[in-house]
Amino acid sequence: MAARRAGYRPLVADFFCDTDTVALAERTTKLPGNLQDGIDGERIIETLRDLVGEDQPVAVVLGSGFERMTETVDAVARHFPLAGNRGAAISRIKDPQLLAADCAELGIPHPEFRWDRPPEPDSWVAKTVGGAGGGHIRQAAGESQTTGRYFQRFVAGRSVSALFVGDGQAARIVGFSQQWTSPVSTAPYRYGGAVRLRRFNRRQAAVIGGWLSALTRRAGLVGLCSADLIRGSDGYKLIEINPRPGATLDIFDEADAPLIEAHLRAATGGTCRLPRFVDSMASMVTYAATPIARFPSIAWPEWTADHQSPGTPLIAGDPVCTVFARGPNADLTRRLIKGQARRLQLQWEGDRT
Repeated sequence: MAARRAGYRPLVADFFCDTDTVALAERTTKLPGNLQDGIDGERIIETLRDLVGEDQPVAVVLGSGFERMTETVDAVARHFPLAGNRGAAISRIKDPQLLAADCAELGIPHPEFRWDRPPEPDSWVAKTVGGAGGGHIRQAAGESQTTGRYFQRFVAGRSVSALFVGDGQAARIVGFSQQWTSPVSTAPYRYGGAVRLRRFNRRQAAVIGGWLSALTRRAGLVGLCSADLIRGSDGYKLIEINPRPGATLDIFDEADAPLIEAHLRAATGGTCRLPRFVDSMASMVTYAATPIARFPSIAWPEWTADHQSPGTPLIAGDPVCTVFARGPNADLTRRLIKGQARRLQLQWEGDRT
C-alpha cells in the first residue's frame, strides 16, 4: 500500500499473499519457508529473482523476519539494491547485550538485561534475540535459560513508539504512537495495535530524538526504523530498536510526503520532506479467537487491509485482517477502531454473547 501510494509498482514476496496485497501488487509470490520455521534463507535469492523476472527493481525493502538472518540480508544486498540496514547494523542494534552497553555509555535509560535467569523472575520478561511483534515475549517466571533467549527487567507504564528515519549519522523523528497488546495465554504481549499521537511534549521529543541520533551513529542505521519506549513513573526508557519499516508505517504515511520515498532516499544519503499531521490515525490487528475451518467470503470495508482469503483454514491466534481508523485525537480514534473491529469480527465469529 505504501509503495503504491508513492507511485511505485510493488513486487511482493510474502508468507500470506492476502487478497488485497495481490490486488495492489504488480506481482506476488510466496516467501520460501513457513511461519513456524521462518524464512528459508537458502532459497530467498532464487525466489526474488523469479519474482523480479526481467524488471530492474529500484530497491528491495525487507520487512519483519530478517532480524535473525543477517547473513541472508547481506546476501540480498549482494544481488539486489537493498534499501535499509545491512547485517552489521541489524546485528548491533538487535544484540541485547550491545544495546544495553551502548545505552549505558550514551546515557540512555534502558531496562536491566541479563542472559541467565534472574533470581526474582516476577519482575522480568524473557525475549527472543531478534524477535518481533511481541508474540515471543513471556513473563520470566516459568522460563528457563535457553539459547537465543534473554531476560529484561519489566518496566510498567505506557508503551510508546517513535518512527524515525536514519541516515547513518542522525535520526529524524516522523512521529510518535501509543501501542497496545492483544494478549492471550500463550502470548501475553502479542501486538494489538497503535494510534498516532497528534501531540507530544516537544522537550521530551527532543531528548528522545537525541537518543535515537546517538544510536543511529553508533550502529549506522539507515532508512525507516522504530524505537519502542515505556513511559513509567520516572520518565521514558528505551526498550528496543526495530531497524526496518514496521507495523506503524501506514498510520504515518501521507500521499503528499510518502514514507517509502524517505526510506529509499535515506539509503542513498538523500533527504526528503516528512509528513505533518493535524489529526490521529490508528491500526489494529484482528486475530481468530477460535479455529475456523473455512474462512468465509467477506465484503471488506475500505478501512481494512491484509485480508484473509476465503476458504482458508485458520487456527486460534491467526491474524485475520488489519483495521484502520482516523479521528481528531488518539483517545477517540482508539475507541473508534476497537468498535469497528468488534463489528467486523461478527462476520466470521458470529455473536458469541
